[in-house]
Amino acid sequence: MTSNLTERYLKTRRLTEHLCEPLEVEDFVVQSMPDASPTRWHLAHTTWFFETFVLARWEAGYRPFSGDYQVLFNSYYNSVGEPFPRSRRGLLTRPTVAEVFEYRHAVDERMARLLGAREGGGSEEIARVVELGINHEQQHQELILTDIKHAFSCNPLWPAYRPRPDGATAITVKASGWTAKGGGVVEIGHAGHAFAFDNEHPRHRVFLQPFDIQDRLVTAGEFLEFIGDGGYRRPELWLSLGWSTVREQNWTAPLYWVERDGAWHQFSLGGLRPLDVAEPVCHVSFFEADAFARWRGARLPTEAEWEHAAAGVALSGSFVESERYRPRPVDGTGAGLAQMYGELWQWTASPYTPYPGYVVPEGALGEYNGKFMCNQYVLRGGSCATPAGHVRATYRNFFPPEARWQFTGIRLARDAQNSATAR
Repeated sequence: MTSNLTERYLKTRRLTEHLCEPLEVEDFVVQSMPDASPTRWHLAHTTWFFETFVLARWEAGYRPFSGDYQVLFNSYYNSVGEPFPRSRRGLLTRPTVAEVFEYRHAVDERMARLLGAREGGGSEEIARVVELGINHEQQHQELILTDIKHAFSCNPLWPAYRPRPDGATAITVKASGWTAKGGGVVEIGHAGHAFAFDNEHPRHRVFLQPFDIQDRLVTAGEFLEFIGDGGYRRPELWLSLGWSTVREQNWTAPLYWVERDGAWHQFSLGGLRPLDVAEPVCHVSFFEADAFARWRGARLPTEAEWEHAAAGVALSGSFVESERYRPRPVDGTGAGLAQMYGELWQWTASPYTPYPGYVVPEGALGEYNGKFMCNQYVLRGGSCATPAGHVRATYRNFFPPEARWQFTGIRLARDAQNSATAR
C-alpha cells in the first residue's frame, strides 16, 4: 500500500464535502421520492461503508462510532444487518447534520491512521476494499447532485444549487453523422490490473454485425421535433410497458422541462432557464430513448457496440470537477465520435445481465452489483455529474427503464444495411 491510496481516499472525501458547500442545513434532510436519498444520508452511508468494511475488519481494538448508525446507514447489505427502509430515510431528523459530519471526520482520522500504519506491503486486501470504497463514494457524489436536483425541482421557487448565467449557447451544432463500425468477433469487458467493478468482468468475446453509431448525442432541439410530431401521443413508437408508463405518469416531455408562455424552459442545478436546443437532451428514460430512436428510424446501441465504438476515444468531458453540471453542446468543427464520456449517461439496448463466466464475489461485498441483475438496462459513458477518472470504456451503469432523474441521454445506432432508412 502506498501513500497515494491515502491521498486518494482523503481527496475523494474532500470532494464530497465540497459538493455540499452550496447547501443550507434544511437541504440536507429532504427526500423528494423513494428513489432519492437525503444528502445527509449519502454523507453518512459512504462513511458507514469504510467503517463497516475496512475499520471493523482491520483496525486494532475496533469499536463502532455508534451502534445505531450500523442500521440507519446500511443501504442494502443484508449480510451485515437489517437496513433501515430506503423510502423512510427522509423521516430521520436525528442524527443531526453536524453529527454526521462529526462521524465522517472521526472515521477519516481513523482511516488515515490505519492506512498509514499499513503502508509498505502486505496490504493488498485492504487496498482492494478501500479502492472499492473510493469508487463507491464517487457514485454517491453523483447521487448527491441528482437527488438534490430532484428535490429542488419540487420547489416552486426553482432554487439554484450553484447559480449559472442564463442564455442559449451561441454555436452551430454539429450535424448528426454516423461512424461505421465493422462486424466480427470483438472483445469487451475489463482486462488488466487497474480497478474495475466485478460486473465488468470477465473480458470475453462477442460477435457483432456491422453497424453505424451516431457521432454525437441527440440534442434538445431534435427531441423537440419528436414532441412536435406527437411522439408522446403515438403508441406505435413505444414498448408496451413504456406506453403504459407514459399514460400513468402523464409524460409529455423530458423530466425538468417546463413550458411557460409558449416557450420551453429547463430546470438545472443553476435554476430554471430557457431550453438550450444545442445541448444534448437530458433526463430521459430508456422508454423515451427507445421511442425516439424508433421515430428516427434507428435504434439504441447495444452495450457491446457502444464499448467497441468507444475503444480508443479519449476520456474527456465535462465531469463534476468542472462544476458545469450541464452537458456541453458539440460544435460543427469536431470530427469522430464526440460526447462519449462525461456529458450524459447513454442508454443502451442491453438488459443488465451477468457476462459469461461472471461469478458473484464472496462475502457481503458480493451484494454490490450481482443481485441487481434484473429489470435494469445498461448505460455507458458517465455524465457531467460523474467524477473525472471514475468511468472507463468498460464501465456498466444500470437503472430501471422508467428512471429519469439521472443525467441520461440518447445516442443512436443502426444496422449497416438499414442505414438508408434512418433520418
